[in-house]
Amino acid sequence: MGVRMMLVGVGVVVGALFASAPAAAPGDDAWASTFAVDRADLGPSGRNPYFVLVPGHRVRLVDAADEVEVIITVLDATEIVDGVTTRVVEERETAHGSLVEVSRNFFAVDRRTNDVYYFGEDVDLYTDGAITGHDGAWRSGVDGARFGLLMPAGPRVGQKHYQEIAPDVAMDRAEVVDLAATLETPLHPFTYVVHVRETSPLERGASLKWYAPGIGLIGDGGARVAEVTVAP
Repeated sequence: MGVRMMLVGVGVVVGALFASAPAAAPGDDAWASTFAVDRADLGPSGRNPYFVLVPGHRVRLVDAADEVEVIITVLDATEIVDGVTTRVVEERETAHGSLVEVSRNFFAVDRRTNDVYYFGEDVDLYTDGAITGHDGAWRSGVDGARFGLLMPAGPRVGQKHYQEIAPDVAMDRAEVVDLAATLETPLHPFTYVVHVRETSPLERGASLKWYAPGIGLIGDGGARVAEVTVAP
């Protein structure tokens, strides 16, 4: 996702079932990269314990040290991506008071399992108020890209999976580090938080994220949740 944010079953696909993602790279077998889901079970609305796909849900994160603000809003809009009706989630990122990125992210939730899958994003990068690029944009079903698993309904410590599978563009993957972490935020301390470590074979380094029950993303690197609007 825009802030590099915003986990997996492997099975046999028959009939209406379809698989996503190419096989993992050699030596990368620990990371799940193929998912079997029933197309009929995927929809644009639902509540994963750690990821809400209900229009009106909104989270604002701030990193005071770097003067960064990220606003994540579940829109009352859908988009068909790779034959699936997905929910559009907008991220708006500002730095030092200036808009730097707006992304429209596409998610679908499995109504049977509540696992949330990531089908891609449209990205607009800004400089001095003008769009200057679209780096990181991808869509499942285009140029070999396949959807990934963003957040399972029942994450497990040590679970590893790809969130994005767009060769040479976006290959973020997540490892579940903790299911009962505590995170201090401007709102209050959150407990029983899912702690995730994200990496990519396309980039060096790692990013850390935290997800709270009923809210979703509450921490991304140095950014912490400062405001939440919970959708009814």
